[in-house]
Order: sequence, then structure tokens, then C-alpha cells
Amino acid sequence: MAKRRPPTMHGLVIVDKPAGVTSHDVVNQLRRRLGEKRIGHAGTLDPDATGVLIAGVGSVTRLLRFLTEQGKRYTAEVVLGTETTTLDSSGEVTATHDMSSVTLAQAQAVAAEHLTGPIMQVPPMVSALKVDGRRLHELAREGIEVERAARPVTIYELTIEATDDPMVLRLDALCSAGTYVRTLAADLGHLLGGGAHLRNLRRTAAGPFDEAEASSPESAELLPPIAALRGMNLIVVDEATAALVRHGRPLPTFAGDPPWAIIGTGDEVLAIYEPFTAGMAKPTVVIPADEEPPA
Repeated sequence: MAKRRPPTMHGLVIVDKPAGVTSHDVVNQLRRRLGEKRIGHAGTLDPDATGVLIAGVGSVTRLLRFLTEQGKRYTAEVVLGTETTTLDSSGEVTATHDMSSVTLAQAQAVAAEHLTGPIMQVPPMVSALKVDGRRLHELAREGIEVERAARPVTIYELTIEATDDPMVLRLDALCSAGTYVRTLAADLGHLLGGGAHLRNLRRTAAGPFDEAEASSPESAELLPPIAALRGMNLIVVDEATAALVRHGRPLPTFAGDPPWAIIGTGDEVLAIYEPFTAGMAKPTVVIPADEEPPA
């Protein structure tokens, strides 16, 4: 079998995903535009959703796990009184409710009491989670619904505001990775005595990257690999230590909270270290020499 050609381009791309395309479509656009096959993304956005989608190119694909695990911020609209098969506006209506008496103050109180902080969420059937080897959205397309275990997520901030339409509320949520905002909207509707669905979902920030620095897939800039480490503790090492890092050697733990991003001279990204045993850390990601950007 022929050895896969090492990537020749490395970096981070902060995309403002348009509506109507999948996150994978965006990755394919970047592959064609940059001429690099090894590209991935951190944190899927639904086709109808817009906003910040982080893509890693070349060696940075090895760092995407850490970006995926970071919190996200979203804005959206919650349409009261109508439930759908997908919990958003793309689905078919399954139930309607008269919720004309619901006030903004009631919605804000319910959100603060029941939907803020650590909560449990049941993943929607349209999610990409797997049950018995099948993705839920694949089962949903076949008309199959299965039991899903509730999962813990954290809603750090949740703001509910009025719009010009009394049956539509504006939502702004800062939440942990793995949160389903459509489920948040549906749960809000149920807690208010009826039902609701989501529309106009937009991710305004992914970890430390926000919409102000995002651009279209056609124009988004390729940032250097070190940009992917924003928010991590950066540990700059000398050449002797860098040689140990390149060979995956455990090292004494570093100052500050893990994970620790190990940087060589010239902002060269070498590895990500995490706690191993008492007082020791080991690499969970090491960038191979043939994937290091040219000096």
C-alpha cells in the first residue's frame, strides 16, 4: 500500500458557515480551495444553522479534539406553540398549543430555574449519536424512534428576550460541548405548559473564537497552527526538551491548568501534554516531524 503523502499545509480556519450546507460540505470546499486533503472540523453545525465553524488543516487536525471540547455560544429564536419532528423549523408539525398567555417573565423564570447550570438533556432523534451502531438521524429518516439516555450538559448563561412577535422568543446561550440547543427550545416549551421549536440557530462563538473573526469558506484565512492553541497554557521549551517531546517522553507537570501545549522555537507546535501520574505528564498528541510546518 502506498504511503499517504504528508500534508504540506497546516493551520486553523475560522469559517462563518452559511445556511443550507453541511459542515462536511464546508470541509470539502476548503479541501478544494487549499489543495489539501487532511482537513477536519471541530463541532458539527446543522445544515440550517450558521456561524462559527472551526476547521483544522494538516497537523492541526490532530488538535481538533481539544477544540471540540470547548464551550459554545448560540443565538436562536424559540417559536412557542408548535412542536415539530426535528425540534426545529425544518421538521413537520406534530402538535400545536395555545400559549398566548405565556409572558416573557414566565419564560425567563423557567429558564433560570430549570435550564441554567448543570442539566440533563435527551439527545434528539436527528442527532449524530450512535445507538447499536446506527446514527440516530439515520434511524429517524426511516421513521424509527429509540430510547435515548439523558446526558449531562452545562448551560453557563441563558438569556431569553422578547421579539416583535409575542409567540417568538430570542435565546442566547453559552453552553458546554454536546448541548443541543433545539432540545433546549423544546424543553422550554414543555416547561411553559405547551411546546416549542427552534429556528434561526447561529453559533456566535466556539471556545475563544467568535463570529467577528469568521469569514466565508471562500475567503477565510489560513491561520498558523499556534492559533489553534488559544486559551491553552503554552509551554515554550528549549531544543533539548523539544527532542524529548518529539519522542513522546513523559515530563514533570507544568505550571497552570492542563492541557499544556508544548511549543518549540519559532512558535512550532510540538505536542499536547496532559496529567499522567502524580507529578508527571505525558503527551496525548505529538506532531510528527514530517507534519511540522517548514521553518
